[in-house]
Amino acid sequence: MLVGFDHADDAGVYQLTPEQALVQTVDFFTPIVDDPYTFGQIAATNALSDVYAMGGRPLTSLALVCFPEKGDLEILERILAGGLSKMMEAGCTVIGGHSIRDDETKFGYSVTGVVHPKKVLANHGARPGDALIFTKALGTGVISTAIKKGVAEQEWIDAAVRSMTTLNKTAAELIARANDQRRTTNDKSPIHALTDITGFGLIGHAREMALASNVSLRLFSSNLAILPGALECVRAGHIPGGLNANREFAECLVSYEAEIAEDLKTLLFDPQTAGGLFISIAPNDCEKLVLDLNEQGIPALKIGDVAEAIKPLIRVM
Repeated sequence: MLVGFDHADDAGVYQLTPEQALVQTVDFFTPIVDDPYTFGQIAATNALSDVYAMGGRPLTSLALVCFPEKGDLEILERILAGGLSKMMEAGCTVIGGHSIRDDETKFGYSVTGVVHPKKVLANHGARPGDALIFTKALGTGVISTAIKKGVAEQEWIDAAVRSMTTLNKTAAELIARANDQRRTTNDKSPIHALTDITGFGLIGHAREMALASNVSLRLFSSNLAILPGALECVRAGHIPGGLNANREFAECLVSYEAEIAEDLKTLLFDPQTAGGLFISIAPNDCEKLVLDLNEQGIPALKIGDVAEAIKPLIRVM
């Protein structure tokens, strides 16, 4: 076992041979949008993300379905079709699955990927001086809550859906390319740690990286990309339960070292679905990777840096 659950990483990694290891993950949840096809796409994108976050390539998947006994099977068909469309985009073969009767619909996948044992990227390894890059905008949790309440504006929905149905495939490929280019010159890999920002929010996953790497992090609040409508949702009180739980758990490790609006502080704990990749990279390589990501339409930004381990663990500037 190369990666287990000791650092709360995104997926498990098990070495098969000197040249190949398996990456394994599972994720499923209840609908967060009204359209069944889109829900299937989001569920697949979210499940695939953890393989990308380990530096892996998705290979096969198994669908996990909970569906009401008297539910409309056309809805289930659309959910499965949406998920399949994203699996096909990822080059990941759906080889089966399991379904049960349940009063509440739930859907997701168990995904298996492959990675070279020496190319695994985990959430530990960040080094003092590293730059921190994030590849998507924040706000899917509060917008999804507004959607459930029927108060989300269409512009907000469209932007959130685009984010939640965008695979991290291209970003992961560029990250791998950056590392491979250095390896060919016998230089050290510039990507030192990698995770994706999902259910524990930006602060929660930043906390995991900091603890696993024995460092502290600085986050620059003015550099954060935010989805249209996200701050409006916070101000209107469309707060998911997971956000409050994240904040209660992790805010004790955070200091705010600038005048930061309360709505933005709240958004730092927003649980993300199919969120972006959070990258700890050697500082001299940061600008090029951000440019490469931006050229591919990925809204990546440098949002912070890594420091020696001090208290508080995370400083928001």
